[in-house]
Amino acid sequence: MNKPFSLLLSGLVCTTLISGLAACSGNTAADKTAVENATAKSISYPVTRKGEVVDNYFDQQVADPYRWLEDDMSAETAAWVKTQNKVTFDYLDQVPYRQQIKDRLATLWNYEKVSSPFVEGEYTYFYKNDGLQNQYVVYRTDKNGNEEVFLDPNKFSEDGTTSLADLSFSKDGSIAAYAISEGGSDWRKIIIIDAETKKVLEEPLVDVKFSGISWYSNDGFYYSSYDKPKGSELSAKTDQHKLYYHKLGTSQKADEVVFGATAEQKHRYVGGSVTNDDRYLVISGAVSTSGNRLFIKDLSKANSKLVTVLDHTDSDTYIIDNKGSKLFLVTNLNAPNKKIVTVDANKPTSDNWVDFIAETENVLSASTGGGYFFTEYMVDAISKVFQYDYSGKKVREIELPGVGSASALDGKAKDKTLYYSFTNYKTPSTIYAFDVASGETSTYQKSGAKFDSDAYESKQVFYPSKDGTKIPMIITYKKGLELDGNNPTILYGYGGFNVSLTPRFSVTRAVWLEMGGIYAVANLRGGGEYGKKWHIAGTQLQKQNVFDDFIAAGEFLIDKGYTSNDYLAVNGGSNGGLLVGAVMTQRPDLMKVALPAVGVLDMLRYHTFTAGAGWAYDYGTAEQSEEMFNYLKGYSPVHNVKPGTSYPATMVTTGDHDDRVVPAHSFKFAAELQDKQAGNAPVMIRIETNAGHGAGTPVSKTIEQYADIYGFTLFNMGVKTLPNLQ
Repeated sequence: MNKPFSLLLSGLVCTTLISGLAACSGNTAADKTAVENATAKSISYPVTRKGEVVDNYFDQQVADPYRWLEDDMSAETAAWVKTQNKVTFDYLDQVPYRQQIKDRLATLWNYEKVSSPFVEGEYTYFYKNDGLQNQYVVYRTDKNGNEEVFLDPNKFSEDGTTSLADLSFSKDGSIAAYAISEGGSDWRKIIIIDAETKKVLEEPLVDVKFSGISWYSNDGFYYSSYDKPKGSELSAKTDQHKLYYHKLGTSQKADEVVFGATAEQKHRYVGGSVTNDDRYLVISGAVSTSGNRLFIKDLSKANSKLVTVLDHTDSDTYIIDNKGSKLFLVTNLNAPNKKIVTVDANKPTSDNWVDFIAETENVLSASTGGGYFFTEYMVDAISKVFQYDYSGKKVREIELPGVGSASALDGKAKDKTLYYSFTNYKTPSTIYAFDVASGETSTYQKSGAKFDSDAYESKQVFYPSKDGTKIPMIITYKKGLELDGNNPTILYGYGGFNVSLTPRFSVTRAVWLEMGGIYAVANLRGGGEYGKKWHIAGTQLQKQNVFDDFIAAGEFLIDKGYTSNDYLAVNGGSNGGLLVGAVMTQRPDLMKVALPAVGVLDMLRYHTFTAGAGWAYDYGTAEQSEEMFNYLKGYSPVHNVKPGTSYPATMVTTGDHDDRVVPAHSFKFAAELQDKQAGNAPVMIRIETNAGHGAGTPVSKTIEQYADIYGFTLFNMGVKTLPNLQ
């Protein structure tokens, strides 16, 4: 079942850090000024035209001089993007070790990566990347072990920017439907092929957005989308999501709207999935990113009516499986950390629910496979996994290889072996095979990454936020690191939308660690690490808690000698980009470098673009109340850039085709910073062309992006040379 819904200095004395990074630092105010002047190197920013747009909120006038940058279809905006990128890349060309970082990223990335296998019909499928391929390739083997390429997304476009976004097979595995994303867009095309011959069977489905592909038998599938917006496909508001059924062999124009066509069924996010036995269609409807209504339809009965399971959005609830008419649901209704309940489909409302696996003090994530339930619990953001049978009896705790994050154990009911991956910040992901009957685990696929994990350590600490709340943080670095305050450090955070940051390895982080950097991840309020209460504590009128948690993380790292203000960089993307924007405008003295990526930065207008109104559960909106307007305006990064303030070296990053968090957020924030920066630190915006919010980004582009991000960061921390990376 489908669930609902990261300085070239001269004349200064240099000291070699234990990390291996050679940094130059002055001891006097004059030296510091010299460093800043060398960093800035008299940058000439493009002049960004100021318009005269003024909005009225509760009789308060709010100027929006860069409103014109919201028009992604205008030639003026396109010219602005081109000019900004020229300034940014001219600046990055000064970084003497930028190519060295890029080369090391490519070298470390260049190893074979293979996914867990899965069976569809007569074949076993898996994803594989030979090393530096822009996109993973789908392979398959037959019963005789013969291997062939099934789908190669690297051939979808010459530059690798068209990616495979979804792949789903009919119940007998004979037909496949796959979705592609072009240029990183959330708008997708669905292509239907004969799985045996790989021949396209009909015209692609177009204009599909925020959708799964859920098959009903072998006849067709359910998918979701919006009406195509008028004006800009990138930024126009999309407000009413609809669930469609596509019957094979018919035109998309004939696809039936199953849910969402009427005002009574209006939701911003609608998803539909079919139970594994083809018995029920399950429909989830949500008006925001938290909370959903739930409905079922008995597909075994002709003309059956839609039955309401939940008629409110006070919880996140979904059906994970069924046995005949017995439904198994995962819910946080009256259970902030989630539990599993059962109910008969004939009387499915919540007053009939019976606890199956009760709520615990830790947050639950559940899956099924091999005829069992698997419950993963986050214990201070670290995985523990248990196996249950369908009577609710605990079979065993799964013995994990160490302290870190395990992916879900899931699969078909008939599977005898399930697969899961295990990783943490310093350990490349390894795939394990799990025998559901015996509980034995064996290594299936070891990572081929040439990274010496034993040379590094990850340490979890707890630090107090401004109000005394204890916040967990995992700090990863080379063993033997001297806590002398001179270590380049990236502090990463998110803090929103019930998202949990759990330990995971990445090549980009590994290269930062190899260069002697510290990587710290704080599990802020607003996330899901401690359940719904933790999430709520970082939403709407409590959003400042998230920023306070992040600021306190930076202060902890400095107080304990891990780093100092001159060697601290803060980083986050999307909602994490908002986090960085808010913290750098509230405490510009805290960090040396700020790296807000694809951020939500205009908090007064975010809800007017694409599906942004659905984020109001976390943020609230400026029209909601005068109190909420004042609160949002009080931290909105675009509205809190102050003249006469020295901001840290900043590189804003975004994609020109981001239709999740439209690039206008980043454009306006960068324009404000460039206009008002009083210090010498550079303020850049790096705009990736033909790229979206991040998913499906080609490997080549990712390597270039991180070479630029790390180069910019170290250059502005005073690093002159890098260690020999190998």
